[in-house]
Amino acid sequence: MKQTEIFPILAPLVVLVGPTAIGKTALSIRLAQEFDFEIISIDSMQVYRYMDIGTAKISEGEMAGIPHHLIDVVNPDDPFDAGLFEKIALKAILDISSRGKKVLLTGGTGLYLRALLTGLSQNLPNFPDIRKEIQEKLKKQGNDKLHDELSLYDRISAQRIHKNDTHRLVRALEIYRGTGKTWSEFLQEHKENSTIRFPHVLCLGLTCERKVLYQRIEQRTRAMLDSGLQREVLNLLERGYGKELKAMQSIGYKHMIKHLQGEWDYQTMCQNLARDTRRYAKRQYTWFNGIEGLLWFDKSTEQKVLSQVHEHLNKH
Repeated sequence: MKQTEIFPILAPLVVLVGPTAIGKTALSIRLAQEFDFEIISIDSMQVYRYMDIGTAKISEGEMAGIPHHLIDVVNPDDPFDAGLFEKIALKAILDISSRGKKVLLTGGTGLYLRALLTGLSQNLPNFPDIRKEIQEKLKKQGNDKLHDELSLYDRISAQRIHKNDTHRLVRALEIYRGTGKTWSEFLQEHKENSTIRFPHVLCLGLTCERKVLYQRIEQRTRAMLDSGLQREVLNLLERGYGKELKAMQSIGYKHMIKHLQGEWDYQTMCQNLARDTRRYAKRQYTWFNGIEGLLWFDKSTEQKVLSQVHEHLNKH
């Protein structure tokens, strides 16, 4: 069966998103226990085996017997992207629904969620010569200059793409220079021409005051370090997973590697880890604010979230 033939999927779906360290894991377990959900993780890092502490991966004890999907599915050197996530998550949704269970998706990777809810924009053209020119400019002028250039042509993509995400930065400029259309325009056209995949989806966002969130991020950072992030990174390196891997370039892992290699002292590593996690949280908000119909709830009002889910499931 072609992927397009399975839509629309009429089973009710609940999505819980929010920035890192906000408390999604604990609330997802509470929701699963209350409403008989199975949980699908929307996290680009928790798919990797052996990467537990730096990804704040839920432990078996924390799962409380609730089945979880899309966790520990590939090794750190295996390719994994939004397209593969979409394929595996769809399969999991159909399997869970066929068994009469309900589906809760939770996590913080906005691109993966969009891939699932609306599909990825396919067949975007490639321009290798243009890409090579942009990559040369990147080497000479740096990512700040390129990000400023993207902001002039495609403000929406520039807001979504961090200046350090050089792969997507180059890609966005390549698309614009090669076609005269922005990446965000292609995405909007794809959205307008797409079938509604999940007519009965409820998207909820968990938030709190920024000051409180940053305190939680500081606490999360300290907890990761105290729980053995350094040992985890050393184990990964000893297994042969090099620092050049996409997975090892993520927040926490790249920071610890720089410390282990003597580039940063311990205090600098800690400060940069907390700082970059705060910046990541800001980017997550940008992604989530682009989700149509998303309802935000302060983390102190979890009972309201339960009421919203109860109402949604009763309607569908």
